[in-house]
Amino acid sequence: MKLNLFFTTFFIVFSNVILGQSNFSENPLDAVFETKDSKNFWQAFDKMDKSKENPFVEYIQKGSPGVKAFTENRIINADSLFAVVKKRKSDYELSRNVLDGLSVKKKRVIAIYSALKYWYPNAKFPPIYFVYGRFNSGGTSAPEGIIIGIEKLQNLDGVSGLIAHELIHYQQKIKGKDVLLKWCLLEGGADFMGELTSGEAINQASYKYGEQNRDKLCEEFVTRLKNPDYQDWLYGTSNKDDRPNDLGYWIGYKIIESYFNKQKDKQKAIQEIMNINDPMQFLKESGFLDVYIQKYQKSKKESFDDFFK
Repeated sequence: MKLNLFFTTFFIVFSNVILGQSNFSENPLDAVFETKDSKNFWQAFDKMDKSKENPFVEYIQKGSPGVKAFTENRIINADSLFAVVKKRKSDYELSRNVLDGLSVKKKRVIAIYSALKYWYPNAKFPPIYFVYGRFNSGGTSAPEGIIIGIEKLQNLDGVSGLIAHELIHYQQKIKGKDVLLKWCLLEGGADFMGELTSGEAINQASYKYGEQNRDKLCEEFVTRLKNPDYQDWLYGTSNKDDRPNDLGYWIGYKIIESYFNKQKDKQKAIQEIMNINDPMQFLKESGFLDVYIQKYQKSKKESFDDFFK
């Protein structure tokens, strides 16, 4: 129930992102980094031991559109934020100066934006908001733009890859039923395109495990991909084995990669990847799971094509 509620919320946010895309620049050079919320957070933080009132009320009231978007499902309210900050005060302190080198990263992000513009000319480039939350999200996409949770950053080493991933989510338009396959294509597509434009790979633990256990995982995925249950593949596991979180990113990436490699017109392939109309047909055209689907269908005494109906 909790997992399904999360995905319902995520789907609403993702749908709204699509509706808000027309408001932002199509020029990669217009990249905006909004960091005022960091200053506001530390002003509130430094008042904690002196003020009788909750200083984070002002942080939220003065917040950028990024803070407003982060509040609904992550920050929740000023009291929730205050409680977590008091409990994890030393953890927050680790990120106090983490944005000091951000100007260098901005140049890198503009290069990533430019790469996406080459591959996907329809791209929009929303502002990037650096905000403080409750240690429950490193980053997300919303109608307001890309939002990065500063408290989750120990340094800026992976921030450009994270921004690239969320930038792709901001562009994606994937249709079809809300089943495991669709969401794996969504996340795997963001990883694939994020890596293509930034040269940076994220989610390395799940990718390493996926490659080491490919046959077992592909056989399981074939039996699960039409199911709306995401457990053991996205955003958490049942601890039934030693698998890491987010294997759905890995298998989605592999399907996307296989499709891309089979297409002669790479520009057109990117258009298809960013705008998947039929996830099952896309899977079929990728060919990535053919061997496993054939084996599964044979066990059921059904044809290969029947699987995609």
